[in-house]
Amino acid sequence: MAGRPRVVATAEQCEELRALAGSPDRAEADRARSILLSLQGWSSARIAEAFSVEPNSVRHWRWTFGREGVAGLRARKAPGPEPVKARAALAVVSAVLTDEVADRRNWTLPRLQNEIERRTGERISKSRLSVVMRKKGAFAGGDPGTR
Repeated sequence: MAGRPRVVATAEQCEELRALAGSPDRAEADRARSILLSLQGWSSARIAEAFSVEPNSVRHWRWTFGREGVAGLRARKAPGPEPVKARAALAVVSAVLTDEVADRRNWTLPRLQNEIERRTGERISKSRLSVVMRKKGAFAGGDPGTR
């Protein structure tokens, strides 16, 4: 294990990491999983390959965990103004997509855009709507072929 600083965690931290690994926020979950794999002896390069990130990212997550514990791996609120359009879009999207399947029309991004604007007065681009929906888990599959 030469060249790799050892990651250590208490039993309580391991429990917190396992819980965080199930987070709906993929980035947060990946950070927790990377630490769990580090605890199993995986190298930064191997973890980076598994998560399609750079080894330096994994090293940074390990360093952050060593300094701040599990709290350092959690997603933080970004600075700046509140995402008004995104919040409005998600409220409408969740409302229209919870209708019974038999009663629900096929919602394309342009149709969702129009419905969001009709209900809230907020206009959001298709590309931004797609990003917001993916980040918040509004797509059931999340498969690149569904975009």
